[in-house]
Amino acid sequence: MFTGHLMLMRVLTLAALISLSASLLANTAVPGGIYVWAIPQGATTLTYADQPVMKVAEHALIGLPITLAPGPQSLVYQQNGRTLRHHFEVFDKTYSEQHITLENKAMVNPPAETLARIRNESTRQRRLYESFSPPVDLRGGFEQPLTGVITSLFGHRRFFNGQARNPHSGLDIAADSGTTIHAAGNGSITLSDDLYFNGKTLFIDHGQGLVTMYCHMSELLVKSGETVNKGQAIGLVGATGRATGPHLHWSVSLNGTRVDPALFMQVLNTITSASGGE
Repeated sequence: MFTGHLMLMRVLTLAALISLSASLLANTAVPGGIYVWAIPQGATTLTYADQPVMKVAEHALIGLPITLAPGPQSLVYQQNGRTLRHHFEVFDKTYSEQHITLENKAMVNPPAETLARIRNESTRQRRLYESFSPPVDLRGGFEQPLTGVITSLFGHRRFFNGQARNPHSGLDIAADSGTTIHAAGNGSITLSDDLYFNGKTLFIDHGQGLVTMYCHMSELLVKSGETVNKGQAIGLVGATGRATGPHLHWSVSLNGTRVDPALFMQVLNTITSASGGE
């Protein structure tokens, strides 16, 4: 009786997760969003754009580039010795514009002597974004690392002193200088440094190509190589780097792609909650 009950519960949980995937799909499969797919039984070696993808509670979570054109996409997987494709649709999304005035002109057009430093820092960060490490326990989901005022959303088309720049790659949260910033989830610190544009910055690797970044801090409370837990204090709010005031720039990268942090947090927390923390 007890074994039969457990089997029934697992079937019901799987059915709930499949239903969950369908409901999330229409809202999250957009440029800069996340495609959620209930992994078929026996499917292995999932890749998207030749990159391995994250698996949580029998679901694949795939980061979609903000530059991706709406339309058909596919991921590749192995099943019963065959290479198969799963096709899905990416839906359109319009992001707003944001115009920012910077007093420090060097943060708009950096002087020539800083370009080598900027290129080096970009290479270091890109290498960390593209890493794929073993799974980390994320059954507790994610939490927003700072409570404050949202001053810039993910995806804003940004203009610094009238000059067009790349879309905003994260979420800006304003708070008083010195306010404590917490880790969004369990992971390990892979970068702790003072960068030209990002100021005092931390990267947390959460496993399987999931990386979070925390920028513009006044003080870093952890070092590279340390393990951190969800909710742990990792730094203090500041205005270092390219910033107009004290705030946290928080980014989420999935399979090497920056995605909407608020949307990712919603997806991850919904899935882990529906799966009963498995």
